[in-house]
Amino acid sequence: MILGDIPSRVVMKMNFLFPDRPYLKLLYFLTMGKRLHLSDPKTMNEKLQWLKLAQRDPLLTSLVDKLTVKEHVAKAIGRKYVCPLLGVWDSFDEIDFDTLPNQFVLKTNHSGGNMGVVICDDKSRFNISEARKKLNSSLSFDIYPGYREWPYKNIRKKIFAEQFLGTDIVDYKFYCFNGDADCVLLCIDRQKGDPKFYFFNKDWQLLRYNKRGKEAPEGFTLPKPDNMDEMFALAARMSKGFPFVRMDFYDVNGKCYFGEYTFYPASGFDFNRLPETDRYFGDKIDLSLV
Repeated sequence: MILGDIPSRVVMKMNFLFPDRPYLKLLYFLTMGKRLHLSDPKTMNEKLQWLKLAQRDPLLTSLVDKLTVKEHVAKAIGRKYVCPLLGVWDSFDEIDFDTLPNQFVLKTNHSGGNMGVVICDDKSRFNISEARKKLNSSLSFDIYPGYREWPYKNIRKKIFAEQFLGTDIVDYKFYCFNGDADCVLLCIDRQKGDPKFYFFNKDWQLLRYNKRGKEAPEGFTLPKPDNMDEMFALAARMSKGFPFVRMDFYDVNGKCYFGEYTFYPASGFDFNRLPETDRYFGDKIDLSLV
């Protein structure tokens, strides 16, 4: 039985009292409702917790930093896959909006998900005060203390602007195991505030790996981008050497852009994957690579 969100949040507020290992074991029990087996992890969730404690390669910090990763990606696969950068600032009040185009995206370089993202599709209607509030809130948040994701510990926080790519862009999240891009997770309707996730294999068949996929009607599908094979190949190439990493890409009018490296999806507390999927992915993660 999952004990609920409130006990987990209480423990997270007191995270400074606990060393990494006992903290993760306690948080896992409160969040997932079962013991965390770090001595012999089997599932993906368990192995991601193990990797949080074991992975200490400084490269990971530069890969999860949304600014420094741009140069890494440009060297690895080409600058054409990198969303153009429009500006970088240490604080929100340093931003000179007059220098930005009519459409742009503001992000913080250390945050996950949509927490540190503000989209401007028309500067004449852009709410600067709301953007300041959201991005300053993001700057004050640290992933490491509450979730123990070590790569985020030493990121120097910044705000940056990127080229606007569109409003309803589909997220393609490739689950990769040491160079094997096993499948892709699509995220749709994120901009509407109602994100929906579906897994597909390389042959574009729906995989009933999560709750939403399991409940999808027979024959359910989503549009397949023309460059899906290219994205699978890029994800496989860039994930070589990592026991697991989720490689994120965007498709914009037939052109793909790199999104981010995600080493610990849902921070290893994902209860939307089916138990058999959690074990299947866990079997594919080779911890001996660390």
